[in-house]
Amino acid sequence: MELDLSPKFAQRVYGGDGGSYYAWSPLELPMLREGNIGAAKLALGKNGFALPRYSDSAKVAYVLQGNGVAGIVLPESEEKVIAIKKGDAIALPFGVVTWWYNKEDAELVVLFLGDTSKAHKAGEFTDFFLTGSNGIFTGFSTEFVSRAWDLDENVVKSLVGKQSGNGIVKLDENFKMPDPNTEHREGMALNCEEAPLDVDIEKGGRVVVLNTKNLPLVGEVGLGADLVRLDGSAMCSPGFSCDSALQVTYIVRGSGRVQVVGVDGRRVLETTVKAGSLFIVPRFFVVSKIAAPDGLEWFSIITTPNPIFTHLAGRTSVWKALSPQVLEAAFNVDSNTENHFRSKRTSDAIFFPPPS
Repeated sequence: MELDLSPKFAQRVYGGDGGSYYAWSPLELPMLREGNIGAAKLALGKNGFALPRYSDSAKVAYVLQGNGVAGIVLPESEEKVIAIKKGDAIALPFGVVTWWYNKEDAELVVLFLGDTSKAHKAGEFTDFFLTGSNGIFTGFSTEFVSRAWDLDENVVKSLVGKQSGNGIVKLDENFKMPDPNTEHREGMALNCEEAPLDVDIEKGGRVVVLNTKNLPLVGEVGLGADLVRLDGSAMCSPGFSCDSALQVTYIVRGSGRVQVVGVDGRRVLETTVKAGSLFIVPRFFVVSKIAAPDGLEWFSIITTPNPIFTHLAGRTSVWKALSPQVLEAAFNVDSNTENHFRSKRTSDAIFFPPPS
């Protein structure tokens, strides 16, 4: 049975006045289950508060829009409260407790991509809430909670039953949340829109790679990531992950055409992608993208903390490495055709500007 690789949009799972939580379902995007990848999105309105929770999956969070505050508690550590803004990437290993808050008028939207190989359900995140109508306190009897925290029964009833919200609530305008600490951002978050560029091609595109060097926590998460911005009508050269990693791509802005080629040289995907859609490239499959005139921007995770890619065009492509005789025999062409093929695309670029 062939896998459906077509891009999909997230569906709303729950929410209320404070905001909504969306997720991609492995029923609609089978490659999530096949690749043990989860994908979800949190959107908070003004004064929206995502209640404290932990997950069964390690993740990378990426702020798609807005400004806000995140609380992060690593195992056996103190809470870190950090200001977050568009372009921030945050690595969230197993066992991390997080909360999210938006004080601004503009919506705060955070994307979550992660590994579900140890999750309860392949291709899905399961969150465990510390508070709220579905929080862990609600499952324990009053006696257990009372004895564990040495509390009177009336206090226990207030703790367990006072917060009637589920996952996301809206706080009062005058409620004072903790102020972010600038020092807490160190090693916790990297802004991909402000970080030094790993690739910068004039009229082509730019790349920032998230790895263990610039955000060491991704090593614990076991995922790498990148933010790619392709200029209008530019092309990202065909390439594949040569270390058996899956590539999960969320379209942040713009639109463009995508082709994916798999086993036996068959084109398994040809489609137009738009902002908000998600698609997955299987291991070793070759992918290439061409931006629409308004450009194309995407955020990807790769299922290894330090991914390695092989590109099939440009000076460093595998074609340039092979000897002329091998190419003549492999393509069954004469030396003139082989030489013409080899002489093209002599730059190191992985992005190609539109034809002049």
